[in-house]
Amino acid sequence: MASLANPSNSGSSGCQRVAAAFLAQPGLPFAGVLSAERIERIFAKHGNLFGCGAIYTTAVMVWSFLGQVLRDGKEASCRSAVARVVTYCQQQSVVVPTSDTGDYCRARAKLSEAALRDLTCEVAAEMEQQANKDWLLLDMHAKLIDGFTFTMPNTIKNQQEYPQQKAQKPGVGLPIARAVAVLSLATACVTNAAIGPYKGKQTGESALLRSILDAFGRGDIAVADRYYCSFMMIALFLNQGTQVCARMHQARHTDFRRGRRLGKYDHVIVWTRPQRPKWMGEATYARIPETLELREIHYNVVEKGRRTRTLTVVTTLLDTDKYTKEEIARLYGFRWNVELDIRSIKSNLNLGHVRCKSPEMVRREVWTTLLGYNLIRTTAAAAAVLHDKQPRQLSFTGTCQYVLASWMLFSTGVLPPETVAALCQTALAHIATCEVANRPGRLEPRVLKRRRHGYKLMQKPRDVLRRELGQTGT
Repeated sequence: MASLANPSNSGSSGCQRVAAAFLAQPGLPFAGVLSAERIERIFAKHGNLFGCGAIYTTAVMVWSFLGQVLRDGKEASCRSAVARVVTYCQQQSVVVPTSDTGDYCRARAKLSEAALRDLTCEVAAEMEQQANKDWLLLDMHAKLIDGFTFTMPNTIKNQQEYPQQKAQKPGVGLPIARAVAVLSLATACVTNAAIGPYKGKQTGESALLRSILDAFGRGDIAVADRYYCSFMMIALFLNQGTQVCARMHQARHTDFRRGRRLGKYDHVIVWTRPQRPKWMGEATYARIPETLELREIHYNVVEKGRRTRTLTVVTTLLDTDKYTKEEIARLYGFRWNVELDIRSIKSNLNLGHVRCKSPEMVRREVWTTLLGYNLIRTTAAAAAVLHDKQPRQLSFTGTCQYVLASWMLFSTGVLPPETVAALCQTALAHIATCEVANRPGRLEPRVLKRRRHGYKLMQKPRDVLRRELGQTGT
């Protein structure tokens, strides 16, 4: 991502406290940001504190679950998580748990989904409040919106709550869920998310987004693709004081000969309120204005060696002196970062296919994964603060690798504080060197280059295929 502004050395930033917390962490990774006190406060609010005096306390289970979702392969298994708890208890000279994963899984199932969500959102909100002004664009807190899907193990409970796609035969497909996430442009943290079935009434991305509009505050600006560019969605944002910048929906006609001209391919247009949709109550509809004044701009994305792309963007920022056409185009150009962020979450943190076998645990796994993602982003922010960079300049994958490499080393509690501080300084310095490429206004086709294995797709349930193999012997 290109820099939003030139990093500044002047003034104090609230993110210095994030860096200080990272450097002063006494034990487990993220202990400065995700302290036991914070975990206990939030889980107590939901009446979900457990394990007092036992091994598997609420705080230990949150940290252990984080250790699972931040890893993959054999390291993500429950047995591996128990092994890490055993090692930690041995190093701290406390009672060591048994190797039985059942105790661990039962304790993990006690974690409150609502508390994990609040914990995730609070970490993101704190980072947003402490964001350096140099990290903001147009002096506004921009929030990026996008949706994604993920699959889960094919159990009866998962199928009942998150049915597989109807085009797939029973026993062949996987349960699938839809999610919409809101991410900060400044810090790249997930500020909120909504999860629902892939199909059914009020399960689309717009419906899920409406359920988390509280992720946006007065003075924020929502940046979204054309899917969210509708009269009702923009009106709901404006009613709560949130500005909007979105690509024009393909179903709407554009004519720059009409409206109030502001410049070349830049004018103000008026949208008229449509009829009340079925999902909207009469009271809410009465608060929707009859017309909306919106600004429409038209610009070209020119990249060397590629075909020129023409984009039409709609925004509620009407002041041409304060918000030029070029600045609005630049703002929308950063929307691609949400695609990269979600790719990091799905690929690097394995949220494309979760491991848990019940809907309740699936949601807990999702929120723990998003919590881990936010904590990795806070670490990148700490490195950015100390080395005069911006969080989005630093690689998420690189940060994750350095955090995991030092996880058990920092959790021993046997190293002298000055040694731990020196190791953290070194880790942050290396993280600061892991920069990503400059990617403003990036557009990429949704295609695969690498050919996967040549196996046929499953078109029959596995037990049917086993019987057929047994009959043919091949």
